[in-house]
Amino acid sequence: MNLFKREMKANRKSLIIWCIGVVFMVASGMAKYSSLEGTGQSMNALMADMPKSLQAIMGTGSLDLSTPIGYFGVLFFYLAVMAAIHAAMLGSNILAKEERDKTVEFLLVKPISRTKMITSKLLAALVNILIFNLVTFASSAGMVQKYAEGEDIMGDIILLMVGMFILQLIFLVIGTAIAAVLKNAKKATSLATGILLLLFILSVAVDLNEKLEGLKFLTPFKYYDAKLVLEEGGFEPLYLALSFLLLAGLTIVTFVFYRKRDMNI
Repeated sequence: MNLFKREMKANRKSLIIWCIGVVFMVASGMAKYSSLEGTGQSMNALMADMPKSLQAIMGTGSLDLSTPIGYFGVLFFYLAVMAAIHAAMLGSNILAKEERDKTVEFLLVKPISRTKMITSKLLAALVNILIFNLVTFASSAGMVQKYAEGEDIMGDIILLMVGMFILQLIFLVIGTAIAAVLKNAKKATSLATGILLLLFILSVAVDLNEKLEGLKFLTPFKYYDAKLVLEEGGFEPLYLALSFLLLAGLTIVTFVFYRKRDMNI
């Protein structure tokens, strides 16, 4: 039995739906830019006059909405949330579903170790989020380049997509770690999405209140914020270090706890 192929087949339909959704989101988002393109700096002035709370929710900040890449930076805010939701749900579900669907006994009687089981599932999940990321990149590059009129924006888009991929990895292992630790497999996905929502709200709260600036290290959404990436032309080394610490720690938690847990058959 090839567990990797089994998981890829099981998640194929869901992945196609998510990919169609993200392509539609990019296309509809950038289509709105064409209607605003002629307004130029007046769009920036309009956004500046909006309440700070609305600016934080929309993810505008200091981005120049009169440029295609600046407008895409706002759209990226929502693409990153969408990618994180997909990754968190995939990570929690890919481990928890065996107990939830009562198929864990089928796996346990096979000549396959739990370590190999987790590895195969994680590899399948990794391929799924990579495909999602590449579809997002291809659709984003095509749509933004359409309005860029010869501007070199490909490097910025690649940077944003790399940042989104690291964000996807973080929420993937958050999901798998929760599924490995939690005794009730049915609650794993809802808890993973609940934590994601909490971290998203925290990222918005940090933008709203300068006194909460120190809490930005607690939410991965601030690590790869479009405003930061586009203005700096790269990633903050501290955020990269925190990301890889999270990835390593949560991956270890996934393997250790899943190998030791008593399965509900």
